[in-house]
Parts: sequence; structure tokens; C-alpha cells
Amino acid sequence: MITNPNPIATDGAVLLDAVRAALTRYVVLPTPQAADAVTLWIAATHAQPAWAHAPRLVIRGPEKRCGKSRLLDAVEALCRDPFITVNSSPAAVYRSISEDPPTMLVDEADTIFGPKADGNEDLRGLLNAGHQRNRPAKRYDAASNRVESIPTFAMAALAGIGAMPDTIEDRAVVIRMRRRAPNETVAPYRHRRDRPPLRQLAEQLTAWLRADLGALERAEPDMPVEDRTADTWEPLIAIADHAGSHWPDRGRAAVLVLTAETSDSGEVSTRIRLLVDCRTAFGDQDAIPTTVLLDRLKSDLEAPWAGYGPAGLTAMKLGVLLREYGIRSGTIRFPGLGQAKGYQRVDFTDAWTRYCPSPDPADVTVGHSQEGKPSQPYQPHHPRSARYGFTERYGSRRTTESSRTSLTSRNEAVTAGTGSSPLRIVGAAE
Repeated sequence: MITNPNPIATDGAVLLDAVRAALTRYVVLPTPQAADAVTLWIAATHAQPAWAHAPRLVIRGPEKRCGKSRLLDAVEALCRDPFITVNSSPAAVYRSISEDPPTMLVDEADTIFGPKADGNEDLRGLLNAGHQRNRPAKRYDAASNRVESIPTFAMAALAGIGAMPDTIEDRAVVIRMRRRAPNETVAPYRHRRDRPPLRQLAEQLTAWLRADLGALERAEPDMPVEDRTADTWEPLIAIADHAGSHWPDRGRAAVLVLTAETSDSGEVSTRIRLLVDCRTAFGDQDAIPTTVLLDRLKSDLEAPWAGYGPAGLTAMKLGVLLREYGIRSGTIRFPGLGQAKGYQRVDFTDAWTRYCPSPDPADVTVGHSQEGKPSQPYQPHHPRSARYGFTERYGSRRTTESSRTSLTSRNEAVTAGTGSSPLRIVGAAE
């Protein structure tokens, strides 16, 4: 039984403030909201039995010396029951997870997910499956002649260079580290000297949160996001609400800022990028030959299609990618071309609506924004943002400029799914 020697643990908001101050003493985090998010994630590790989902913490940077390992050191000292997986066998990791699991910590995660990561399939499977309860791994035990169910549910922090796989980042709080500027200073971290005080804070977090596991398990916090993003962030917001004071507002602001960074980064899947670029290539036409669609896709040198294989994106590869959305080419009669393989706009509208909804048409001109910059047709939004005063209170806003230019065409862009009569078809001469 952990005792509570310090009165600070009786006030959750003050305790979270102390954890945040400890983090920022040793690490320069990219934004105040990132510091809040890491603080809440650390606190959530101390109440893992209460959660239905185990959010990952992805700590990534573009280069070495961006503070990733130092942040992981601080997380290790402050989290609940840290378990370092460097050079650990998959069997050892699996057997370490129980109903009250440790917190898994992985440095240099490219050794698991990178191109030279052969032999780590079991560990990758664990990290993917362990985001949600009741996703056990099944193993056959020849000695007992029976199938075993091995739990996989555990919170995990992963640090590495570059992006993690989509299956990880889609279930993660993502912190984009960067090298310190000349005017940014931190205290040096010495394991023997600095870890013990941080472990004392960890014990206080355990004492505070373990006393209220029932209330945390029943918590249904109002979330500013939806679906899997809400599942990932819910434990952190439950902690923020439980602490009270300024933390509920700060926690929700962190959700909006960090998820907006993910959306604005342009890091969407290949298929989503293809849907977005096909919408722009269609313009206002209702049908388009496959050859013309491919030419328009590959004409954007900043898009991946010109280099998608030795000959670029081909009709066969295009068909394979689009088939996942139920989109198939057909034989269509085109003026001046006769019958040719092509695609109809109507077959795309359902996928466009579900996976990459259009921005407000009033903000879109002929392939460009009102400021003369390329428009960004894929612009996910958080409909509840205004409720929390996000823009005004935290001085942050999302940009409509993507890091990669989207395709443009000579035709005026319209809202996905807009019907037209008569049928507008692009001819072979275009």
C-alpha cells in the first residue's frame, strides 16, 4: 500500500502542475499543449485498469538530438511501472503484460518498424492490438495441448526518427520534437540524482488515481473529437476532468492542437491522397478517361503518382487502389474518342463524402485559395472546437495550406457529389 507522504497528492491539479514542471525542467517540448498532453498521458498510465483504450505516446523528430530520448527518460521516471523493451524478446514482453500492465517504453522504435525490422512481427502485433481491451494474442501450448489467451492491453511510449506506421500514430498522442534553439535551455538530467525525486511524484500519482479507479472507469468526458481519436484521448481528458481547476480546459486544448497538427501535416494514407487528387482532377466533369485521369495525377511533380513504381501510377494500380472503396472503371463513350475505359464522378461521391469531405465551397476558387495559394481539398475539422473557445483562448488556428501541393485543373472545383445535366465529359483533346 503506497502511502501519501506529501499533501500535494491531495490536490490533483497541483500534482499535475508539478509533473509538468518536472518535464519542462529537463526537456524543451514543441508547444505548451504538447507539455500538457505528455503530463496527462503520464498520469493516465497510473490508472490503466480503468481504461478501455491504451493510448500510445509517439515521440518523434526529424533528426537526431531532438530530445526524444531525454523525454523518454523523464516519462520512464514518472510513469507507472516502466518496462523498457530494448532487446527484450517478444515472449518476455507478452508474459510481462497482466490485468494491471506495466507501461511499455521503446527507444529507437525504427528497430521495430523500420525497413530492417525483420523478426519483430510479434512485437509489432502486440503494439497494434494492445490499444484496446479484449484483443488477446492466441498461442498454442504443445505441452498442455491447449490454446492460451495472452493479454496485449498496455500503454506504450515509442521514440524514434520520423513517422511511425499509420496503425500506431492513428492510436497515439503524437509529439513532434525538434532541436533546441540557442535561446532554449534545460537542466541536465542525471539518472542517479534526478530520477528519485521524479519517482516520488510517480508514487503520488499512483496514490491519487488508484484511490478513484471506480470513478475514472465510469467517467464519460465530453470530448472535442470523435471516433478513434476520442477513444485515444479519453483517458487523458478523464484525468484532466478528475484533477479539475485549469486542467479540463488545457486538456481539451491539447487535443485540438495536437490533432490539428496531425491533420495539417498532410500525412494521409496513399488511398486518401488518391481520392483527394482524383477529386481535383475531375474538376466539374462527370466522367473522365482513365488515360486523362492518370496524366493529370502524374502531372503534379510533388504528388507521389509520377514515381509510383517504375512507370508511375498505371491503370492497373489505380484500379487496385480505388477498388477498396468500391470504385471501378467502365467503358464510356467520349466525344472525339469513342468508347474508352474511364471513371464516372458519381462512383466517387460516397468515398469523397466519407473519407475526405470537401471544404466550404465558398472558400474554394479555381484550384487556388483567395490568397493565391494552392487550395487544400482535404480539410478535416473538429465541429466542437468553438464550444471550448479553442481559437480565441489559446491563440492557435489551423492553416489551410498543405505541406504538399494538391492537384489543380483548368476546371472550376465544386463540392463532391454535385450532380449536373447534361453530362459533362472531358474529351480526348484535353
